[in-house]
Amino acid sequence: MSKTVEIDSPAQLQSLIKNSKAVIVDFYATWCQPCHAIAPVYEQFSSRYSRANVLTFAKVDTDKLPDITRNHEVTAMPTFIYFENGQEHTRIRGGDVSKLKDLVARFQTLAAGGDPSVSSSSSGMWFGASLPRGKTDVTSVLELRGLDLMNADSDFGPARVLFSDAKPSALNAGKGKGKAEGATEQGKDWVESDTDDQLMLYLPFQSTVKVHTIHITSLPGTDDDAPMRPGKIHFYVNKSQTLGFEEAEDTPPTQAVELSEKDWDSETGTAKIELRFVKFQNVFSLVIFVVNGDGDGERVRIDRLRILGETGEKRDLGKLEKIGDEAGE
Repeated sequence: MSKTVEIDSPAQLQSLIKNSKAVIVDFYATWCQPCHAIAPVYEQFSSRYSRANVLTFAKVDTDKLPDITRNHEVTAMPTFIYFENGQEHTRIRGGDVSKLKDLVARFQTLAAGGDPSVSSSSSGMWFGASLPRGKTDVTSVLELRGLDLMNADSDFGPARVLFSDAKPSALNAGKGKGKAEGATEQGKDWVESDTDDQLMLYLPFQSTVKVHTIHITSLPGTDDDAPMRPGKIHFYVNKSQTLGFEEAEDTPPTQAVELSEKDWDSETGTAKIELRFVKFQNVFSLVIFVVNGDGDGERVRIDRLRILGETGEKRDLGKLEKIGDEAGE
């Protein structure tokens, strides 16, 4: 017998979110082929891991319940939304089984009474540091197809590897600083600068967001020619496109940050950057300019970025669409 809760009203969904420690909701449509493809996997997870008032799997038929669909800003099927302690935490667009497995791993950690913010499992969702109280991961509403990364060495990963839910391969390899670099089967899962120690990253969002904290992970080695960690970083909000390097140097940043050795966690290689929250309201895009590294080297390295805060209104709801399993969709 299925343990998945078929939602029939907004009040029922709100009650589940309020009373269950964690809820994952499958927004689907009967005409959506990718929805049918992922449904047996979702049911398997539900049957195995559901626990009353702790871990709840639910489904919403978007054609029968358009108000719920609209209120949760669902514009493509399937979409999976994960709620934790009454707050939206993660959103998955498309039938990505691996990301669903990541959520299940987080479920298991939560059910065991552990801290899911930093997962030691290579399959678990990974944040590098604990989440700020009352804030959620808004990385999930990035428009990945609009990312722009300048001065990156093409021998390393593209911009989207920075937002992977997986633990950095350098840590999976037991790296610690100065050990083996590590890599995934898909290649190197980090970014390095090319001609000097500067990087420019443009991040557009699908919804307006309030940005509270940024987790930045950097895991360089200690060899003489190893890249550096970021030192000085400038942040700019609500630019319609990325900035050129000269333009950025002539533009006052929304906030400037200088990182030192004490800011980096010795275990995860992660620094927590707390932003001036009042300056990062209603953000629809963010530019991150790594002005220089933390030493005298020629290159800088970033392994992961997580953006924590609050989601707001959808920028352009557009038309509901069916999406498949392509990366980034």
